[in-house]
Amino acid sequence: QVQLVESGGGSVQAGGSLRLSCAVSGYTDSRYCVGWFRQAPGKEREGVASIDRDGSTRYADSVKGRFTISKDNDKNTLYLQMNSLKPEDTAMYYCASDVWITPGSWDAEVEYMYWGQGTQVTVAS
Repeated sequence: QVQLVESGGGSVQAGGSLRLSCAVSGYTDSRYCVGWFRQAPGKEREGVASIDRDGSTRYADSVKGRFTISKDNDKNTLYLQMNSLKPEDTAMYYCASDVWITPGSWDAEVEYMYWGQGTQVTVAS
């Protein structure tokens, strides 16, 4: 049973930084895809960043240059380093995973079978 547990959310002033973590368990090896999604109140969930099986990363245009996704295979942990945070980054952040993602569909929720419970990020102006 694959399980994902996020941590690291909190409140921060605009311009500040946070690092989210997602502990992944249940896979037999490190070749799986992982992604970060977020959902703001009244909005649809959107893809933020992903790492696929070969380590390639993808980012939403809105976070490029500010957020960095990484994965520590020894610790089975996914990270999202968020810098230069803006009030519009306020959302519940979720990590998601599956063994394989359709190429070009990293930001589609339906591609991911496993989801964490989410961690709240609030950025004050």
